[in-house]
Amino acid sequence: MSGRRTPGRPARSRARSWALQLLYGWELAGEGSPSEHAATALAHRLISDRYRPYAERLVGIVEAHLPEIDADIERYADNWRLERLGVIERNVLRLGIAELRWGDDVPPPVAIQESVRLAARYGGADSPGFVNGVLDAVYRGGGGGP
Repeated sequence: MSGRRTPGRPARSRARSWALQLLYGWELAGEGSPSEHAATALAHRLISDRYRPYAERLVGIVEAHLPEIDADIERYADNWRLERLGVIERNVLRLGIAELRWGDDVPPPVAIQESVRLAARYGGADSPGFVNGVLDAVYRGGGGGP
């Protein structure tokens, strides 16, 4: 295996960061749908056309499957209720599960690793390990495909 990066990975990584910010903002606003919040937020922000489509796609997947995604979090985050999780961790998990289950073009290890990177960048000190453990459990528990 070469040391070269997969084409598109940097753009998708940045798009995931944008998607996380959009979901975070939606939760803090406490109203509307994730897609409605994303549309409003993106109308007021400069975001490259390289990142916008994938960020919007991820937000749309999360919105379309939110009850299922949240049920996965509740099931696999041992001893953690959804509302007890931090907003960052909850939404990193939502994005990771969305990619694991409905991201047909994203290999499961990539979906997990990208979520761990988001948790490391935006979450607390224990967030990366927590996110890794939950997403690994989702994947091993059969949540790695539709």
